[in-house]
Amino acid sequence: MHIKLIDIHKHYGGVRANDGVNLDVPPGSVHGVLGENGAGKSTLMKILAGYIRKTGGRILFDGREVAYDDPAVAARLGVGMLYQDPLDFPALTVLENFMLGQTRGLLRSADTLRSRVESFARKLQFNLHPDDAVSSLTIGERQQLEIIRLLSLGIQVLVLDEPTTGISSIQKEILFAALRRLAAEGKSVILVSHKLEDVEQLCDHVTVLRQGRVAGAMAAPFDASALLGMMFGQLPCPPECGRIEPGVPVLTLRAVSAMGGRTGLKNCSAVIRQREVVGLAGLEGSGQGVFLRVAAGLQQPLQGQVQFGEHALHDKGHHHFKRYGGAFVPTERLADGLISGLTISEHFSLQQAGGFWIDKPRAVRQARDRIDTFNIKGRCETRVESLSGGNQQRLLLSFLPTTPKLLLLENPTRGLDLESGHWVWRHLQKYCDADACIVFSSAELDEIMMVADRVLVFFDGRLIKDVPTCETSVEALGRAIAGKLD
Repeated sequence: MHIKLIDIHKHYGGVRANDGVNLDVPPGSVHGVLGENGAGKSTLMKILAGYIRKTGGRILFDGREVAYDDPAVAARLGVGMLYQDPLDFPALTVLENFMLGQTRGLLRSADTLRSRVESFARKLQFNLHPDDAVSSLTIGERQQLEIIRLLSLGIQVLVLDEPTTGISSIQKEILFAALRRLAAEGKSVILVSHKLEDVEQLCDHVTVLRQGRVAGAMAAPFDASALLGMMFGQLPCPPECGRIEPGVPVLTLRAVSAMGGRTGLKNCSAVIRQREVVGLAGLEGSGQGVFLRVAAGLQQPLQGQVQFGEHALHDKGHHHFKRYGGAFVPTERLADGLISGLTISEHFSLQQAGGFWIDKPRAVRQARDRIDTFNIKGRCETRVESLSGGNQQRLLLSFLPTTPKLLLLENPTRGLDLESGHWVWRHLQKYCDADACIVFSSAELDEIMMVADRVLVFFDGRLIKDVPTCETSVEALGRAIAGKLD
């Protein structure tokens, strides 16, 4: 089936997740869709698969315009999507899951459906047995079951969203071989990924999205440098070396592994010193979020050691982290940092330690002082959910202790305008001038390159690059983020 997406738009209020995207996928091809987090890849594919209704644009199947916003209708038209988390029931067997997915031939016997499972498995060289419990399968084998289920529905266009996350190299080879067979039969395969290695190994053509728009397209063989430029754009020059002199170690991680995100954190070791600003780079869910939460004592590691100055933190919690001089600012301001329904002054009341009584006049005085000092556009009685994102961030920063030793920040300028972002970093730099150190994650490479003294790059749960920003190149950083090391 020949798929064409023409001038696709998807708007969420003022946010344009897709902004005039065109995509052309001929039958018998494997087409890659590349882009960093927030580029619009998943939104576009969910529109194609019927999970999201488009704001505007046209979808053509073999030259015929179609309109739908239901995955069941998309499946009947021939489009199926395989997600990172397979849609199955672990308590049931492979055959039982396959039977539940059938919409055609409901009166077929179990023996007939068993034969279909075995036939698909042989054809695609999948090591699946109908009587296996799904709970005993690996992620890769559960993906195989989902592919068989989709093919049994007559799918002609198979969309795969980051399918190599969490599977072994052997399972990846099996998956890619199966996808090549499907393309050779005339089916269309769309691979959504941020990994250049996967695209280079599998795809015939690639379209790159950036900030909701098509940044470029390319046919195999691919120029990796050009693709990285399309994905990330031109980055600013790194800071000059020697602008700071790091002090003693403040945070030390030794062979730390932990659960969380898409990939967890695997055998991570790192040292953060006084006066450093360290940026954590990588696609979202690659391990940097787990790194910050383990370092903040919000999550206990499965193994390894976390040292905060002279104190062991891996067997303690967030209250010890704060007691030792740490502070953590989460990315979800209202979900994790502030309490909807409460006013600014009530938030300062909550921070009063000890005793049974709240000194409300003192909280109001603190609120007025911080509103003035941090230039927060609000009043003491303003509810925090009515503040803009920038003012919510300023309020969170106003809660920081005056002399912290370590600041851990998740996406400190996400959603802020340029002026607010610059204000945040001017304020944070004052802490480093007083011998604190800062570790922050950001999806914006230009922010990391502008403000960080050192960059830690995470890929699939592993810390794969630790380098001063003044000693790395834009291309080397981009390659590492995409999983390619020189």
